[in-house]
Amino acid sequence: MINKIMYRGYRFPPEIIQRAVWLYYRFTLSLRDVEELLAERGIEVTHETIRQWGIQFEPAIARDLQSRRPRPHSRWHMDEMFVSIGGKRMYLWRAVDHEGEVLDCLVQSRRNKRAATKLMRKLLKKYGFVPTTIVTDHLAAYAAAMSDLRVSVRQERGKRKDNRAESSHVPIRRRERKMQGFKSPGSAQRFLSIHASIYNNFNTCRHLISAANYRQLRSEAFAAWRRAAGIAARRARTRPINSSCVIKLTNPCIRSGRGPADDSGRA
Repeated sequence: MINKIMYRGYRFPPEIIQRAVWLYYRFTLSLRDVEELLAERGIEVTHETIRQWGIQFEPAIARDLQSRRPRPHSRWHMDEMFVSIGGKRMYLWRAVDHEGEVLDCLVQSRRNKRAATKLMRKLLKKYGFVPTTIVTDHLAAYAAAMSDLRVSVRQERGKRKDNRAESSHVPIRRRERKMQGFKSPGSAQRFLSIHASIYNNFNTCRHLISAANYRQLRSEAFAAWRRAAGIAARRARTRPINSSCVIKLTNPCIRSGRGPADDSGRA
């Protein structure tokens, strides 16, 4: 059972903290972008504070989201990609299932059998079952890793067969460009693991479903996020926010478009 996240001792209410970290991990934004978005809403917080919130709260939120995910598809796609970490070229090993769910990722310095074995062992331990099919590129390390682990899995290799894994690299490339490269292997591993859990929760494949189904899945994703973050939905909240932390979220001059507000707060 995952413990509930505690926000006691923080100057800002939980709603603001979770909104800041959600913006950073959900969208391709820098810490300073999130700082500016919050400042536009009247929330004065530094980018370093947002970074510390992410370090403190996001691992627990990601673990909770991951624990609530259904069992992945039995057909796995595995691939590796180059990433720039501290100015050095390294390899990011990734696995996704046949429906686009990110299974796991692993930052390694080499592209060999040892790295492939480490990724596959991590996946088998995490999900507790052996897939029926693994789709890879022509790298021989995957077959050698399966032989060392003594697992009987059908392996498919061929042109365009691994497009599912190749396409899943796109969000990572966007974040890499926005962050101007990762700073260290440890920070890259932490960020990408958290990013994968949040991406899975909000990835609804909207181009394959109707608008009504998309809205329903989106609502369920937000409800799962609030449960993981330990925050009740706004309509169910009965305890008022501390008056010292009340934030004016909307400028009445902008909302009405009729000029400045008077002393009563009306436009």
